[in-house]
Amino acid sequence: MSALSHLRMLTRYSTWANTLMFDVLATLPSEQVNAVRVTLFGSMVNTLNHSLVIDKIWQAHLQGRAHGFTKRITDSVPALADLRSAQAELDAWFVQYADGLDPVTEAQVVNFEFVDGGNGAMTRGDILLHIVNHKTYHRGVVADMLYQAGSKPPVMDLPVFLRDTSPAG
Repeated sequence: MSALSHLRMLTRYSTWANTLMFDVLATLPSEQVNAVRVTLFGSMVNTLNHSLVIDKIWQAHLQGRAHGFTKRITDSVPALADLRSAQAELDAWFVQYADGLDPVTEAQVVNFEFVDGGNGAMTRGDILLHIVNHKTYHRGVVADMLYQAGSKPPVMDLPVFLRDTSPAG
């Protein structure tokens, strides 16, 4: 499988895993998904809100425009339904973006400034890989919070995605 094929598969995997996570969170009382817990971003919703903010920042870098964020989280916590809708829209954008890359564009270096200062440079392909990996990490944090809340997180492993979404699966 080529690097581009992997990126296309991984953006679809991320969309699939986000959908599963939001499906589970939608079944819980609002008090549970917004409960303040001992974690960096304080709650399930705000942890996923952070992921969305980071996605928006990287989308702006890929588009060569300013993102307007001065930190990696918003001042207010969005409603779960609003967050889910915004993430689904952005996930679809990343899938479409990955589908539109060719080998030359995938290897192009994007220069950017980190939100907390300092310059960075990554290829477009590496940015997409980071976006997928970053969300995987934070979904894992939310999965732990689900266990703390007495709920079971969805199974979001890559092999399950490949099994459940392959034409032969």
